[in-house]
Amino acid sequence: MYGRLKTLRVFLIFIGVIVDSMEIFVTYLKVFVFGGLFCLIAQLIIDRTRLTAARILVGYVVLGVLLTAVGVYGPFVSFAKSGATIPLTGFGYALARGVQKAVAEHGLLGALTGGLTGGAGGIAAAILFGWLFALFAESRERK
Repeated sequence: MYGRLKTLRVFLIFIGVIVDSMEIFVTYLKVFVFGGLFCLIAQLIIDRTRLTAARILVGYVVLGVLLTAVGVYGPFVSFAKSGATIPLTGFGYALARGVQKAVAEHGLLGALTGGLTGGAGGIAAAILFGWLFALFAESRERK
């Protein structure tokens, strides 16, 4: 009897590991698919239009802000997780959420300060990594 219970327990633990692994796999799959869709759309815009990369990047940030403002991007982030927060639309989402939170706490002044607070991590990382690359890169003129 004890041997059967032990076998059943091992089997249930194994099934639990498989279920946990499948949940993790599905999460990674959603992140990959939705993050990849953002990249695919940007690449199609680059290939099919005369827009520069800088304009597309700014457009993605503004799109993230607008979708957050109308309440669409929050549920999308809950579903797609990092696939929605890592691309530039995610930076727009962070800016808009920072503004929403600061306006709720500080009133109209929060509209000016909230974006910097919400996007401080991304801004600091961009400055830090830009500085680090500048230390190790050799500058030269373009031909």
